[in-house]
Amino acid sequence: MALSRIDTTNMIEDVPQSKLDNNVNFRNIIINGGMDLAQRGTSFSSISSGSANFGVDRFNVEVSSLGTWTISQDTDVPTGQGFAKSLKLDCTTADASPSADDLIVLTQSIEGQNLQYLKKGTSNAESLTASFWVKSNKTGTYIAELKDVDNNRTINKSYTINSSNTWEKKTITYDGDTTGTLDNDNGNSFQLNFWLGGGSNWTSGTLQTSWGSSTQANRQVGQVNLADSTSNEWYITGVQLEAGTTASDFEFVPVDVNLRRCQRYYQQHGNESYAGITTSYQLSSTASAGGFIYPVTMRATPSVGSSNLIVTNRVSYDSTTGTYEYAPDENKYTFYATPSYGSPSEYTYNMLDQFGVRIKEYTNYARIRMSAFYTVGQTFNYLADWDSAVQDFSSTGDVSSKKFGRVFRMVLSTNPKRYGRDK
Repeated sequence: MALSRIDTTNMIEDVPQSKLDNNVNFRNIIINGGMDLAQRGTSFSSISSGSANFGVDRFNVEVSSLGTWTISQDTDVPTGQGFAKSLKLDCTTADASPSADDLIVLTQSIEGQNLQYLKKGTSNAESLTASFWVKSNKTGTYIAELKDVDNNRTINKSYTINSSNTWEKKTITYDGDTTGTLDNDNGNSFQLNFWLGGGSNWTSGTLQTSWGSSTQANRQVGQVNLADSTSNEWYITGVQLEAGTTASDFEFVPVDVNLRRCQRYYQQHGNESYAGITTSYQLSSTASAGGFIYPVTMRATPSVGSSNLIVTNRVSYDSTTGTYEYAPDENKYTFYATPSYGSPSEYTYNMLDQFGVRIKEYTNYARIRMSAFYTVGQTFNYLADWDSAVQDFSSTGDVSSKKFGRVFRMVLSTNPKRYGRDK
């Protein structure tokens, strides 16, 4: 049978060129701009201080004594734009008269090595355009800032919320900065900041609408105080920052891609009930080895923690009652451990019965070290330690004759959280 020639000329004639031009190419510098991912949780209340308050991944709210807030992921979004989630800030305790240095700001920090194509600090420096959807009952002037952290330089532009409780799209273009190159590394080199309020130390100067050395008094000039009433709420979604002087349509990325990009900065595992975290194998009568491989290489060596951790040598499931049974063997023990935060090569003990916990952090994996103790009166007596994941021990006779038994086979949790902390 003769082969027919395939006509490729008109194969994609019905596909709009705009759809081809706007295919995912990571032109959006911002990660999780659609506010879709919230690994830590979807709502956090009573926020009145701190610089690491993450309502959704990659966006942190810094508050310094300017009101009290609930920060949450919300489903209120602009109609017909393709968004499913937004970030919401709700003022729950007002501060209508902020002190001079008070502030509240929403920030995303960006690695310098991801921005070298902007050619910042050269005569060919690229302009940047920010676009986003915003909604608030508090109308008026707001400030959106770009900050070069490496060289302590800023540029600040204002936008206006015109209509109360109405989603509005805003577009702001910033000139390229010909001064100050960005470090080509994994550090926090650049920030997009959405100011929401501040005291006189932030507002008393002249708004710095062109690049220059950062001056505190020039960063929030004209900014409304979102903290002046408990009626105030502020929503944002569809945040995009891209090279050039025009705003393209928001770049939607697949959910798995968004997750992996966020996991470079924070990752949480085993959040389901009774989820397996890791397994181990027996090295000797007193040692067990295992490990946990992060699915994504993290930006830097993380702080690692866990909660509600259950360590056990065997797990059975009763399908009739729908319950799990841990370590049912005679003379075996199940222990619960909640490790404290610790830096590499440090011991951090949380004494729950006989166990202390050490977590050693690496960029690609975490390693757990458990240590067993017994008590006589008020004295802690060291027995032995062993690596990763865990081991049980049997008890015969008095406490001094405790011997290590067989290796635990799995680490489980009712709500475990092992994570690398966001930077």
